[in-house]
Amino acid sequence: MINDTIFHDFLVERIGTNISYLLQVPDYLYSSQNSGMWANSSLSLLTSLFTVRLIERQFGRRLLAIPNDRSSHSQPTPTCGGLGFILVFLLTSLAYAYQTGTLGATTCWWLILAPLVIIGVCDDIWSLPSTWRYLVQLFTATTAVLYLGPFPQPWLDAYGDFGYAVAVILTIIGMTAIINFYNFMDGLDGLVGSVAAIQIAFIAFSTHQPILWLLVAALCGFVYWNWAPAKIFMGDAGSTFLGAIISMSLLNQHQSSIDSWSIFVIIMPIVADAVYTIIRRSINRENIFRAHRSHLYQRLQQSGLPHSTVAGIYLMMTVTIALLVVNYSYAGAIASAIGSICSVFIVEVYLQTAFKSQDV
Repeated sequence: MINDTIFHDFLVERIGTNISYLLQVPDYLYSSQNSGMWANSSLSLLTSLFTVRLIERQFGRRLLAIPNDRSSHSQPTPTCGGLGFILVFLLTSLAYAYQTGTLGATTCWWLILAPLVIIGVCDDIWSLPSTWRYLVQLFTATTAVLYLGPFPQPWLDAYGDFGYAVAVILTIIGMTAIINFYNFMDGLDGLVGSVAAIQIAFIAFSTHQPILWLLVAALCGFVYWNWAPAKIFMGDAGSTFLGAIISMSLLNQHQSSIDSWSIFVIIMPIVADAVYTIIRRSINRENIFRAHRSHLYQRLQQSGLPHSTVAGIYLMMTVTIALLVVNYSYAGAIASAIGSICSVFIVEVYLQTAFKSQDV
């Protein structure tokens, strides 16, 4: 008969080992240098809750998103809520940077992001021409890549300076695409805000960028008001800012090429939908630059699913990818990429079936 004490110790050791492996909490989260980060994160969450609500109350009637034939909402809803979590992150990140001696680098990030935030706010208020917005996005992406360097593309290393230049150009194009993808995907209550919060938390965890936890907290404060039925939208200022800072965070890491690409797959739920929609519209000879309602998430909502259910699907996909990559590294990343692509076709089959049944 097995001694109870030995059996108990075995279980504790075994379970503890498995839990430690699954969570893999890095030591930096407990370091004295970052102890103030958790207090600042709490402050960020509470301040964001208040600030976003203040924007909705004070400016909501003047900053309204009016429903049109491309909208997924039916009631005029205040917008520009993204400015709330941006301002909160600005203040808390600078305070944290001052505490940790990284004020110079953090200030550079904000100088890079400032033009994008300004043009986004102006667009939310006055609906600026798309050419103006894209030029600012291109400027932001170019500045970010020149400051942080290109995303790892080892297949170009053999070509020396020419390969490096190509990597820079491709990274700039990729960053402007990601900025726009997050903007395109911000059309349903709670979707982009909640998904981006998980993605940024994953990047902060995987690449040891603790300052990003402040943005996660601020986003959670915004999502509270943005979850269905949304009381306020984030607007172009918020969505383009998220696309830019996620891109910059992916560039701001010192991982191997394999690890960098493994971390990149966390944005697949956003990228897969956007890329598939562009390809589908191109095949159908539709103008890919014209506003539309043919993204997968929009069609899922049109099929009868509530906003919260659709947002929940994308949220669970993102959480699943994060868990796979954390626990299985490169193999998990490959499985996540394949799974994301397969999910696109599964959703398309579901939509075709759903819309056919509606027509009957």
